[in-house]
Amino acid sequence: MKIAVVGGGSTYTPELVDGFARLFPDVRELVLIDPARERLDVVGPFAARIFNHYGHAGQVTFTTDLDAGLADASVVIIQLRVGGQQARISDETFPLECGCIGQETTGAGGLAKALRTVPVVLDVAERAARLAAPGAWIVDFTNPVGIVTRALLDAGHRAVGLCNVAIGFQRRFAGMLGVTPEAVTLDHVGLNHLTWERAAYVDGVDRLPELMAARRDELAAEVELPVDVLSTLDCVPSYYLRYFYCHDEVVREEKGAQTRGQKVAEIESTLLAMYADPRLDTKPELLSQRGGAYYSEAAVGLIASLLSGDGVVHSANVRNDGHLPFLPDEAVIEVSCTVDKDGPRPVPIAPVGPAQSGLIAHVSGYEQLAVEAALLGGRSRVYAAMLAHPLIGQHELADGLTDRLLAANGAHLAWAR
Repeated sequence: MKIAVVGGGSTYTPELVDGFARLFPDVRELVLIDPARERLDVVGPFAARIFNHYGHAGQVTFTTDLDAGLADASVVIIQLRVGGQQARISDETFPLECGCIGQETTGAGGLAKALRTVPVVLDVAERAARLAAPGAWIVDFTNPVGIVTRALLDAGHRAVGLCNVAIGFQRRFAGMLGVTPEAVTLDHVGLNHLTWERAAYVDGVDRLPELMAARRDELAAEVELPVDVLSTLDCVPSYYLRYFYCHDEVVREEKGAQTRGQKVAEIESTLLAMYADPRLDTKPELLSQRGGAYYSEAAVGLIASLLSGDGVVHSANVRNDGHLPFLPDEAVIEVSCTVDKDGPRPVPIAPVGPAQSGLIAHVSGYEQLAVEAALLGGRSRVYAAMLAHPLIGQHELADGLTDRLLAANGAHLAWAR
């Protein structure tokens, strides 16, 4: 089969390539697609060397021609970043001017990324619908995953959103319990980057209570939240919940500090120099600092289930369709799903208590407005999405952030020029 990676010139692509090389022998061709020829000419040959290192029989190709790369693909992975790291750094800085968190997927920065990204991803998907193999799947790893996946599904595409948060918890819990990762099934519920781990089943027994009793301090430290938060909720929130539960503390930490985007830009420069070495044929240790831990395992596992129909449980972003009764059917949720050739289907979800359901509903409403702003444009829609976000929610903040977002992103938003 042919798998196309849109955004294949990313310095993170070798992590994905390593996963396919180790775990997925059925790939006939892995094509990396990217408009940045100078990056592709470095990442592409390195990716081919990784395949050769593992003795994989498949071929790694790379191209700047989107249509050619999509042709006859069985799976299209989208991992692009419109505007590159400079746009990310902007997302992480302009909200701080209004006393709000600067983050590329949450709050005003996340909205900016959604506005830049959704139209581009939809164009890729429309081309894939014409050119890819019949029944091809689109797997979106592009942030903000929930918003982008909702836009894809609203447009009728055969798409599923993927995030690495759940698989990270699965691996961590498995290590603490002394079992294989595959033995752990999570009760993972919420929206993308707004999730909670409510159970960790091993052989049908929930082992999370014993972890919470014995290692609560350690778990709290890993997600950078006070122990009292985990004790009160009686579950393990994603580290992204820190932006909600400790918002003002995060803002104080961010002001004047180097942003994550600035750090990644420095790492990327070093990685590209390393990738250019023709002797390098395995991913370097530095790549682990780039972010997205276990992305390759998450992607390969999900794709394998979509193509083979093995029914394995994966975390995925899918239509709500009544699974969380307090959300509209068309909302996109991130939950544990049984995955086969027909796609992901949420496993039965226990009732979600008010400590989570209220915040989920609030952010889901914002996501709907964010999709509308990304598709239709207009300052009033951007302002409406800002006003609806629980981390903004005040006129003065929403008004000021809207102006700053538009000023910073005019080059990427045709309607705002």
